[in-house]
Amino acid sequence: MDPSNSGTLAVPGAEIYFEVRGQGPLLLLIGGGNSDAAVFKRLAAALAAGHRVVTYDPRGNSRSALDGPPVDQKVEEHADDAYRLVRHIGGPTEPVHVFGSCSGGLIALELTIRHPGRIRLAVAHEPPVLSILPDAGHHMALLDDICRTYLREGMAPALVKLEALHGGRPAPALPEEHNNTDFFLRHFVRPFTRFVPDLTALGEVSDKVVWAGGHASRGDLVHRPALVLAERHGRSVELFPGGHVGYARYPADFAERLVEVLTTAPGVADRPRETTGGGL
Repeated sequence: MDPSNSGTLAVPGAEIYFEVRGQGPLLLLIGGGNSDAAVFKRLAAALAAGHRVVTYDPRGNSRSALDGPPVDQKVEEHADDAYRLVRHIGGPTEPVHVFGSCSGGLIALELTIRHPGRIRLAVAHEPPVLSILPDAGHHMALLDDICRTYLREGMAPALVKLEALHGGRPAPALPEEHNNTDFFLRHFVRPFTRFVPDLTALGEVSDKVVWAGGHASRGDLVHRPALVLAERHGRSVELFPGGHVGYARYPADFAERLVEVLTTAPGVADRPRETTGGGL
């Protein structure tokens, strides 16, 4: 399904490209890393049967051009972009469901902390809050090495080292309007993986957050922060089809599961909890 509406929104320091599909309750999808709106095209089409689905290119990616030269990105700034987009499309008061994956999950969490009155529910799918893990120092050193490797040796060796976040497997090829990997490795990886939301503030809005992850990525490093954060807030991790990017590979099944979670979220805390196991 092609978008029923698309355009750009001027925000401080950038122009945000967005697309809208369908009719119904507002649902914002936030991609991760080097993704743009194209990664959600099939998922958004499936969800548009019952929702007004908004997808967009995060600032610096693809069609969301920065006003100036590229700089290291901030989760807080991206959350402000998402909020301005929600206001632009939904007006000053319409509440919104939010799904964010990977770094998009960090943005969804920060958006919920800053504007809880606008959020119906935020689904944070494997947000990479690696700093809260007991072995965080090791992972931070790995990410620093990935960034140095990129600057010294180029993209291919850096991406091989990045496989450690995904169980040693290459990241799957994803639909995208443009290749944003250079911007991702230079200006995204380090600041986003070092970001930790205000955990006290997060606790105050935890009733609006669903922690999520992929069935196939349960053993991967990128899945572990969701487990730790869910347990911290006495919640379960809701599992979705596929792995870290199951929304791109299994869009129909993923959409069905997302609608189920959004519909039944008040009972999430009462379900059996996925345990952290011996790896944490």
